[in-house]
Amino acid sequence: MIFSEIEQSFKEKVSDKVRISSEGIDRYRVFTPFVFNDGDHLAVVLRKYGSRVVLTDEADTYMHLTYSMKEKDLQSGTRYEIISNTLSTFGIQDVDGELILEVPDHQYGGALFSFIQAILKISDVSFLTREYVRSTFMEDFKSLLCETVDQKRIVFDWNDPVRDPEGKYSVDCQINGMRTPLYISALSGDSKTRDATIALLQFEKWGMPFQSMAIFENQEAIGRRVLARFTDVCDKQFSSLKSNRKRIQKFLLENLN
Repeated sequence: MIFSEIEQSFKEKVSDKVRISSEGIDRYRVFTPFVFNDGDHLAVVLRKYGSRVVLTDEADTYMHLTYSMKEKDLQSGTRYEIISNTLSTFGIQDVDGELILEVPDHQYGGALFSFIQAILKISDVSFLTREYVRSTFMEDFKSLLCETVDQKRIVFDWNDPVRDPEGKYSVDCQINGMRTPLYISALSGDSKTRDATIALLQFEKWGMPFQSMAIFENQEAIGRRVLARFTDVCDKQFSSLKSNRKRIQKFLLENLN
């Protein structure tokens, strides 16, 4: 690798502000003007990796994400899909948390441009966490059920097509294949909890045989009176998805016969 040629390729394809610094034989620290949401610069290193020349973040990107979320939150739902799709699109390997992109045929500038794009897109999941927590809660809810239960038995956003063709009284998930179906509510706030209470009461009024279960995003955030009314009509509750993931799976596997 020739120092001056590499740096010039980076400048031409990415930015005049890119510079590199040698840190040993065939190893360079790459400094760019691009930063994470917290203001820290992206970590990029160009080095030999076996017989290949690669760009690597040396696991810095995931480390930054875990400042604002748990590592397991990156392994399911919307966050996981964004990360996986990004890695696939840009041809980046995830090797035990280290992101690695091979530089093809001395195309240093193009590789750096792609690598930076990928890191910035992956880092956007921290913004997603702050602004769209409820949507990811629903994605995580659906992902958990699909991982645990045969998807042929699952109907999301179910309503009774005969008694309620307009879907005024719906449930987030119906699981079939037992003597009585299981209705599962994903509850992210007071309004959703009130709606679930009304729906379950209506199902009772219609004389429908069913079992009921609820998974809260955070049960402690639900108003006391709202929660009390819901508790009267729901058979089984879990106070949060994140802290009860294994318990939820165990309950489902033991009761869906």
